[in-house]
Amino acid sequence: MSSFVSLAYLISGICFIMALRGLASPATARSGNWFGIGGMALAVVTTLFLIGTESLGLIALAVAVGGAIGAFVARRIKMTALPQLVAAFHSLVGLAAVLVASAAFLSPEDYGIAEAGRIQLSSLIEMGLGVAIGAITFSGSLVAFAKLQGLVSGKPLIFKYQHRVNLALGLIVIGAVLTLVLTQAAAAYWTIVGVCFLLGFLLILPIGGADMPVVISMLNSYSGWAAAATGFTLENPLLIITGALVGASGAILSYIMCKGMNRSIFNVILGGFGSDAGAAAAAGAAADRAIKIGSAEDAAFILKNASSVIIVPGYGMAVAQAQHALRDMVDKLKAAGVQVRYAIHPVAGRMPGHMNVLLAEANVPYDDVLELDEINRDFGQTDVAFVIGANDVTNPAARTDPKSPIYGMPILDVEKAKTVLFVKRSMATGYSGVANELVYRPNTMMLFGDAKHMCENLAKALEE
Repeated sequence: MSSFVSLAYLISGICFIMALRGLASPATARSGNWFGIGGMALAVVTTLFLIGTESLGLIALAVAVGGAIGAFVARRIKMTALPQLVAAFHSLVGLAAVLVASAAFLSPEDYGIAEAGRIQLSSLIEMGLGVAIGAITFSGSLVAFAKLQGLVSGKPLIFKYQHRVNLALGLIVIGAVLTLVLTQAAAAYWTIVGVCFLLGFLLILPIGGADMPVVISMLNSYSGWAAAATGFTLENPLLIITGALVGASGAILSYIMCKGMNRSIFNVILGGFGSDAGAAAAAGAAADRAIKIGSAEDAAFILKNASSVIIVPGYGMAVAQAQHALRDMVDKLKAAGVQVRYAIHPVAGRMPGHMNVLLAEANVPYDDVLELDEINRDFGQTDVAFVIGANDVTNPAARTDPKSPIYGMPILDVEKAKTVLFVKRSMATGYSGVANELVYRPNTMMLFGDAKHMCENLAKALEE
């Protein structure tokens, strides 16, 4: 039996590794999902085989309730709400780690981690770390969900001495973990739980909405490490492997996101960066400047006479669900002999890969979708850059204004194109609260309106 379980867990682990490999590219993401589903199904069946029959009734009830809720959410959720859904899932992983660690602490004999009435030293260490990471992940993910859902302001919520308070709380947690390991005191354990719940709120609240892609990937990493620590407590090798995979991949993704935004990973972990004052000043200074406004017919004429076009999608496209109308417009341009490609910034949208998922949903060819490093140099030789709902990732202020909150962030060089067509609902700023200098450039034409309707009108005008 032991050999069978070990072999099944090994196969599941390999499936999870193959899933991560597949999800690294839109072209192989579907197969990656199937590997993940297969690995998880095998892992669940194997674990149920280990448990036996005495608890199957309660487990079946839990699976039925959870599965029903999951199916309902999956069918109702919109693509624009995926980031907050991911944040909510991370919170559940963190909470599960806290609950499992608490159950093990209260009934160690049931988990086989107690000797002569005392929990093993290694288990106390694993338990302390797991519950700390899980509690921070739970409360921090709730804040991220609230910011993305609009329940809490997306602006950084900064208070005086916040870093000193966070440092003091961090020292309390370290002291409580040491006390737990040395004395097995219940007060120390619950102190870790309570302080880490508070710390999760205080770490994420000062982070602005524009930096949420980094926060989501960071919380993804936290949830993985919490799961790995829980695996050590339960002595489950597959949970350790899975948690380590999620934790490591989330940490790598956080680094990529920070590089894409010119942020320090330590600033993200410690909580908060950016300046609302700089954003407000930038917005105020730009209020009275002239812009060029065009119609769908004007834009269609420019697009049809271009030889090369680069599409730059952003969160505005996601909100309007314009990806299918955009694909229809692009098909007409290609039929007219125009070369069309898509440029994706690493942090476009509100989570990593958000734009890639939307374009894949509209069956946009993978070869047409290029990352910032692959296409940025081509804007200077491009006739038209078509920006649809992207703000911060195209803002030249990131290079030119040291006072801007987004200064230093790598951006797509759309202003170098001969003509820029910018689709926006209004002159409202991006998620960072910074006015986009691109809209005031002489080669930029604004196309105001819903992104989906604009693309549909452009497609009709191209036909005519």
